Order: sequence, then structure tokens, then C-alpha cells
Amino acid sequence: MFWFLLIALVVVVAAVTLAVVGGGAEAVLPEAEPDRVADALPESRPVVRDDIDALRLPVAPRGYRMAEVDDVLDRLGAELAERDARIAELTAARAQAPAAAPAAPADRVDLHKDER
Repeated sequence: MFWFLLIALVVVVAAVTLAVVGGGAEAVLPEAEPDRVADALPESRPVVRDDIDALRLPVAPRGYRMAEVDDVLDRLGAELAERDARIAELTAARAQAPAAAPAAPADRVDLHKDER
């Protein structure tokens, strides 16, 4: 049994050594292209609810790719901040506008006043 374990250990060490050292420069793997998928959010118009409902982020072996999720959330956050600023601007402009309808001019003469 001892000889069997010793031979197995030598074989494993030799295989690992050949895998690490063997092959030379020809065996070097090329750089892998990142398998990131561009988000499906439109660039030419603001994001609408249907865009968010249709968005599907790719799943990695340990869950979602954090960089992609961060990119999408940053984009959504920026658009929401822009919309909030515009809403605040319009609300302020509306508050400054006169609330009452303009009154009739004082120089207007009632033509039927003399007939009474």
C-alpha cells in the first residue's frame, strides 16, 4: 500500500510540473475577451419603465456581474436625478406663477349700465 501511494504521489507531482512548465510559449492561452453584454438601455432617449422591465442582466457563476449591475444602476440613478431636478424646476416655476386668473381691466365700461 505504501508503494502505491508513493507512486501515485510521484505521478501527481510530475503531472503538475509538466502542466506548469511544459508546452513552452506555444501553449500560452490567448487573452480572453470579456463576455460583458452591453446594457439594453437606450442611449438616444430617456429610459422608460418598459426598458427596465425588459432588462435582463447576465448571470455569472457566482451571481450577477457586479460591474454590469453597477453600470446600469449608475445610469438609472443619473437619469432619475436629472428628472428630479427637472420636476423641482417646474414645480418652482409653477409656484412663482400667479395663482389667480387676471382681473378685468378697470377702464372697461359697462354699456348696459345706463339702461337700468
